[in-house]
Amino acid sequence: MLTYGVAALARPTFDVPFAEQTRDRAFAALESAGIRVVGPRELLFDRAAAERAMAEIAAAGPIDLLLIMQVTFTDATMTVKLAREAATPLAVWALPEPRIGGRLRLNAYCGLNLAAHALGRAGVAHGSLYADPAAPGITASLRALARSYSLPAAPAAAMITDDGATAADRADRADSAAERAADAVLGALADSQITVVGRHPDGFDTCEFDPALLARLAGIRVGHVTLDELFARARAADADRVAAVRESAAARVVGLDEVDAEQLDRSFRVFCALEDVQRDTGARGLAVRCWPEMFTEYGCAACGPMAMMNQKQVPAACEADVNGSVTQLILQELAGEPAWMADLVDITVADDTAVLWHCGLAPLSMCDPQFIPEATIHTNRRMPLLHQFPIKPGRITLARLSRSRNSLKLVLAGAEVLRAPMAFTGCSGTVRFDRPAGEVSARILDEALEHHFALAYGDHRAALRALAARWQVPVLELA
Repeated sequence: MLTYGVAALARPTFDVPFAEQTRDRAFAALESAGIRVVGPRELLFDRAAAERAMAEIAAAGPIDLLLIMQVTFTDATMTVKLAREAATPLAVWALPEPRIGGRLRLNAYCGLNLAAHALGRAGVAHGSLYADPAAPGITASLRALARSYSLPAAPAAAMITDDGATAADRADRADSAAERAADAVLGALADSQITVVGRHPDGFDTCEFDPALLARLAGIRVGHVTLDELFARARAADADRVAAVRESAAARVVGLDEVDAEQLDRSFRVFCALEDVQRDTGARGLAVRCWPEMFTEYGCAACGPMAMMNQKQVPAACEADVNGSVTQLILQELAGEPAWMADLVDITVADDTAVLWHCGLAPLSMCDPQFIPEATIHTNRRMPLLHQFPIKPGRITLARLSRSRNSLKLVLAGAEVLRAPMAFTGCSGTVRFDRPAGEVSARILDEALEHHFALAYGDHRAALRALAARWQVPVLELA
């Protein structure tokens, strides 16, 4: 009989009762598959709980697999710690949730994505599974996890050097629209700045960046502002200016009167502060530590203010994701309109669709014209301001300047946004990739990519390929 040591990871800010029900179904599926399970059955919310779980698993004797059950989203801190202590094969199983238009109750796929990236950066081979406990073939899928894993072959290192092209070569290339677009992006990026507000959260290796690399690659500088400075600017914002921001928002977003007035006022003050930081630092884009301090220390959500900055074509990436902001800026230059950065939160093989989502920071120009944008609160932290709407149907390009597996690359994908009921609260879009969704998901996890993708309307892949050629970095095409 196979024996799995199981650690069920979760966060208390998600829907804990639903997470417990889902966990129970997952343990039942393991037992139905004829797998002996050792370790605690409770949800593990912190590092201390994870350490106790590992001790219990170790005391139970030999196991065939350490299975990390990704019940809800978590950062990768506990996963990496468990992986480093494991003396057996390791796999991560994330549990889907239905698209019913309500809150994102688990967000487990995003946790799996984050875990795969961190394990890839750490050089830890592992298996991945995203499947419902009642999915067809789940028994075979679960038993197949108990095998040895090896890391995929690393790509050749990319050199950021001059490509040696002659003047005639460059003249020939300039005849191409894609080449001209790439040159225009390089010109726009040169000597530009991304300003980071705070630093990325612990366990979010996906949001790490190399300022020297960005400088060599595109002449981009990275500046820094503390959260305390942002909060001080927000508190000092002129009341008349804040009132004018609210009046402008009320012209485009319904429901402002239905959220907490004081917290809403703080959100508009954060927008004013972000405007001032952008003006004073000369930033072309922002990367903001949007939680937890925005909620716990200041008292509002940053999503709506950052959406408003995105609409102003000042890309604002959450979780202080500098490379995400840079990629947004690139797509914005190519599209000539605002870009957005989102998580991939669900893959459904049965209908070949996926869901792109973020709490509520999509620019209003992306709203489906059949829907009126709404003001809402953060579903986990219960504070405004967030935008809520499905994004409009149409052709999109997804991209990411990636450092997955410690190797620089430009990730691309083409997709179509479908008109569909809202999958989850906040801002979301149901999409169909140019390749089967299951293949795209497998590639993302196998390549250990970051959990954030920038997107813009239109097909910009030719120009992005030309840009990558200028940089001499490889292109990873997902779809």
